[in-house]
Amino acid sequence: MGVACLIEGQLPLAVCAGVGLVAAIRVVLERSTLLKLPYLNVLGFAIAGSIALLIPHPLAILAACAYFVGSTLESNAIASTFAGGRDRE
Repeated sequence: MGVACLIEGQLPLAVCAGVGLVAAIRVVLERSTLLKLPYLNVLGFAIAGSIALLIPHPLAILAACAYFVGSTLESNAIASTFAGGRDRE
């Protein structure tokens, strides 16, 4: 019965949660800050996907989109800072 319930509707959520868990572990274990950034971005995707799949309401898609856009802007700002950012005049 547990496997049938997982296959029926919770498999995409389980995949998103699994990917997020692996990304979170890699963020914690990675020593280089620059190498952490892609895993942090994947973690943001997994959280946004989980929000959209977990809450069965149309506004959940808006919440997931807002989280996705915010986390993408944040990771881009961090990456830009490490890359040197804009040239200072």
